[in-house]
Parts: sequence; structure tokens; C-alpha cells
Amino acid sequence: MLLFSTILDIRRTLTKDKFIELVLQWNRENPHKENIIPDIKWDHERNIRFGSRDLWLSIEEYRNKNIISVRYEKVRRDGVIWDTDYIMNFDEMRLSIQLDRRYTEGALNLDPAFSTPHFITTLIDNNCLRDDRGLPILHEPTDITAENISMLADIINGKSHYSLPVVYVSKTLNGQNPVDIEILAKRLKGVAHVFVQKQRSSNYRLRELCGEKNEFNGAVGIYYPNTAVRNKRFLYRKYTGEDSDLLDKTARSVIRYCSSQNLPNLYTWSGVNYSLLSDRMVSQMEKREAAETEVDKVYDTFDDDFRHMQEQIDELTNANSALTMENQGLRAKLCDSDAVPVLTMGEEDDFYPDEIRDLVLKTLMNGLDSAAAGSRKAHILNDLIENNNYTAAVEERKQKIKTMFRGYKNMSGPLRQQLIDLGFEITEEGKHYKLTYFGDARYRTTLAKTASDNREGKNIASTIISNML
Repeated sequence: MLLFSTILDIRRTLTKDKFIELVLQWNRENPHKENIIPDIKWDHERNIRFGSRDLWLSIEEYRNKNIISVRYEKVRRDGVIWDTDYIMNFDEMRLSIQLDRRYTEGALNLDPAFSTPHFITTLIDNNCLRDDRGLPILHEPTDITAENISMLADIINGKSHYSLPVVYVSKTLNGQNPVDIEILAKRLKGVAHVFVQKQRSSNYRLRELCGEKNEFNGAVGIYYPNTAVRNKRFLYRKYTGEDSDLLDKTARSVIRYCSSQNLPNLYTWSGVNYSLLSDRMVSQMEKREAAETEVDKVYDTFDDDFRHMQEQIDELTNANSALTMENQGLRAKLCDSDAVPVLTMGEEDDFYPDEIRDLVLKTLMNGLDSAAAGSRKAHILNDLIENNNYTAAVEERKQKIKTMFRGYKNMSGPLRQQLIDLGFEITEEGKHYKLTYFGDARYRTTLAKTASDNREGKNIASTIISNML
């Protein structure tokens, strides 16, 4: 299963030897000692393999296309195979990086803490990456200030596009960053430009420049270079502090976009090796047909090359078998479920398990009540309701809120704990409490510390139920 894929533009100062040296440097500096292939001594050969059966690094030069192809593979004890490929095309000065994981169902899910390969950091630190239409490729965030705010506005307005996605992180109401910006930039190094709002006061100018289409109050915007892909906006929920879930969603969205791009055949390990193998086979057949006086000598050379090519065929066959097994596993998973999704999830996430599904099903139930008996509408709504598990969790929450605020006089200890258990954050502002539902600034209300009359509790319960449940 392909986990990560990207193509980077490389400066022409990078030579073949320097590229291979950087790959070997990446191996030496791997932070996980168990992943290092030790004692590599390279004598500038372009077709060579290092390591053991379960941990190896192979370098192949495809001279006809001016390509250096590198594969690093680790086979774990549990049978999981990790492949990291670096395909450098020196004619086009572009580098393809792919990370693949095989023989495991877990490959279907991207680790929330996944970060782009450390080799990209090596390339950045060695000044190997070309600017993206004037924007440098960095592993750190860029501040949006008065000097460059028009550039961001052009991106939001769709007037400017770059080869890599642009991630814009706005300040929260408290003027803080909603996520750990440094970690986000490092996780997206080489696959996105990360911009962060330096001062919250720039909201006003940015709103003027882009017709209020900008992100604000901690929201994160992702602007993709492919106009066929819809830009994304993730809202900030927490009232205070950084939101790790928001960081994970942002990074995952960008990495999935990059990995979904189609790669030319000669930018993949298997594509280069198939082409290289094909060229060698044609060359050897031509030699064989032309050999007349030095038949034995030619056949000796042919046998050596043929053995090498057979090894490559075996390797590619094993990779193909692994993909076949993976596809069979995916097919089996699909066959286990006859359900067909009617709707696609948008940008809203569940605040608690099954929240969105229950809200949708309850809305369908209300629609069923008003539908004519025996009508097509009634049959469809009833079918959807019966084939989905309605838990009534939202209705239970509504009833709890009504009970909790019945006869409200003040914020007692038990009431405070019940609100926290339901996902409310409670802060104090003068004579009032401020309630924020699951840290989302869109869902706030105030509550007097001391009730002025008997209707106070009923009114606050009605507001919470109407706006938040």
C-alpha cells in the first residue's frame, strides 16, 4: 500500500555522485539505529547493493534515460515490508520519493503522526531543492506579515498557484497558534508551504483583500495547486491550547493529496527496473544474433547478464505477488460489507461517537412523519432509518440538559461536573460563566453565576438544545 509519494524539483548543481552520497548520508543518520545498514563503503559504482536479505539498499543506473534509481527495503519480523524509493531523473532534474508498506492490513490507515521522509530534510539542508515559483521549500513555517499578505490573498482568491499545496494557519481568538506550527511544518516538509498568521490584527486587511474568504479564529485552510481538487478548511475547536487533532487532520489531508497524484512510469522503482530489464534483454538478443566468430565469449557474457536479469525478474515478481495479496485483502474487506454509503462526510467531525449519524437519522425521522403514507419518499426514508443504527444519543443529551438546568440557581459542583462530562468547557467572565461546546468557538453561550429568576435555567437549556444539540 502506497503511503506517501511526491515529486520534487532539484537544482542542477546536484550530480549523480552527490545524490548517491546524500542517500548514504540519510542511511547513516537514520534516527532509528535498527534501520541503519552498517559499514557501507561506496567506491562510486552505479549498480550495487548493500545490506542483508531483510535490510538492504540497492542502486541502479539507467543510462539510456539518465536515471539513478534507489530502493531501501526493510523486512520486519512480523512479515511487514517497508520500501522507500528515490528515483532521480537527471534529464528533467526531478526526484520522485515513494514510501510503501506491504503484507499488512494496517497499511490501509495512515499513522496520525506520519511525517514525510527525513531524506527531504537532507535535501533542504544541502540546498538541493529548487524554489516553487519563487517560494523556497522549507521545513519551517513562514510568517504572514504586512509585507507578504497580498501573496496570501492572491492564493485564497485563486489568482496564484504553486506546485505544492499551501497551508494557512490563522491565529485563535486569544492570538495563539491553534496547532504546533513547527511540528506541522516538519511533518509537511517538501510537500506543502506552511504559512502562519503572525498577528491576529491582520484579519481586517486580509478580509478586505479576499472578500472575507480567509480563515480566521484558529481555522486552517489548505489550498491545492490542482483546481479540480476542492480546497479544505478545518475549524479550530479548543477554547485554549493547541489542538493535536487539527494538526493530524491537516497533515493527513495534504499527504493524501500528494500520494494520489499519478506518477510517470519512469518515476517508480518498478517502472525503471522493467525498462532497464527490457533494454538489457534487447541488447543481449542483438549481441546473440550478431555473434558468429566469438560465440563462446558472447554466451559467457550473456549468461552473466542473464543471471542478473533473472534476479531482477524474481524481485519484481515478488513485489507483484505482494500487491496481488494486498488487493485480495482489500477485496475481501469490501465483500464483507454490502452497505453502500449514501452520503459523503464533509468537514465536520463527530464531537462524540455517532453524533452526526444520529442527527441525520433524526432529521430523516422528522421527514418521515410528514411524508405521505405509501409514497416513494416515505419508502426511501424508512429504508434508510431501518438500515442504520439510531442510538438516540442526541435525544438523551437534550433530556440531560433539561434536567440539569431545571430550577437553576447557581453553578454547583455536581452541575459543573455534568457539563464537563457532556463536553462543555467552562470559563468565568465577570458575573457570568461562558460555556463552550467541545472547544468549538461557534458554539458558545453565557450563563449568569446567580439566577435572576426561575426562567434562567429553562432559557439556557433551550439555547443549548437549539444551537448545540
